[in-house]
Amino acid sequence: MAVRAVGAEAAGRVTTVVVSRDRALALTRSLPRHDGRVVLVDNGSRDGTAELVRRRFPHVEVVELDENRGATARNLGVHLARTPYVAFADDDSWWAPGALARAAEIFDAHPRLGLLAARVLVGPGERPDPVCALMAASPLPAEPGMPGPGVLGFLACGAVVRREAFLACGGFDDVVFFFGEEERLAADMAAAGWWLAYVDDVVAHHHPSPSRDPAARRALAARNAVLTAVLRRPWRVVARRTLAAVLGDPAARRGLLAVPPRLGRALACRRRLPAPIEEALRTLEGL
Repeated sequence: MAVRAVGAEAAGRVTTVVVSRDRALALTRSLPRHDGRVVLVDNGSRDGTAELVRRRFPHVEVVELDENRGATARNLGVHLARTPYVAFADDDSWWAPGALARAAEIFDAHPRLGLLAARVLVGPGERPDPVCALMAASPLPAEPGMPGPGVLGFLACGAVVRREAFLACGGFDDVVFFFGEEERLAADMAAAGWWLAYVDDVVAHHHPSPSRDPAARRALAARNAVLTAVLRRPWRVVARRTLAAVLGDPAARRGLLAVPPRLGRALACRRRLPAPIEEALRTLEGL
């Protein structure tokens, strides 16, 4: 009983922030699997998501936006969280039983930890997401006392953050908007002196929809890779990523054409990373 009580207390120090848009059916499957406090930020849905969740899941705090704000909708959820730690989830993901209690214990024991990247199991077969293997084998040197390998990236649906660190670093930005939004935030948190670590024994589940458009996602990836480089990286990295899009498939070239409307904001927010963080990113890129 004492062990369970301690676990429940630890889990109570974490709020789960879920962002969704026009995915009411997916939420009926994922929301019952969440423990503890949940904040759902509805990104301008037109399918009755907010009404359905309020009716069927009255314990979930619903924030209804009048437009799609992309990944920045998570920032609002973090602001509303009253717990020291915040876990992210998508409408098609959830945290394994006991995972958030374990995450809270790790954060409590490591005051420099700003972000914990969890092991993400994909689909009914629970196949580890390939990104997890890359994080587990991170070539970055782990500082003494880190709870796992040091990383400079993460999967948003499998991450828990220290609320104060996330907010101090500005959260997600509206330049990138959505897809690949993790890269700039990870670099900024590291630049601010926070640890980011992959912890294999904290587990999230992700059951992505088969209806996703791969070409549209490749276009977003190409656009946002260039924009993120403009925000924080040397111009040679911007050039390299731009060339990769030019030489890529039609979806990548289409993504590159979507860069100019956002370029002014990216330039206005441009700030070079400290040399050690840039060197670490080059290490991860094999350069």
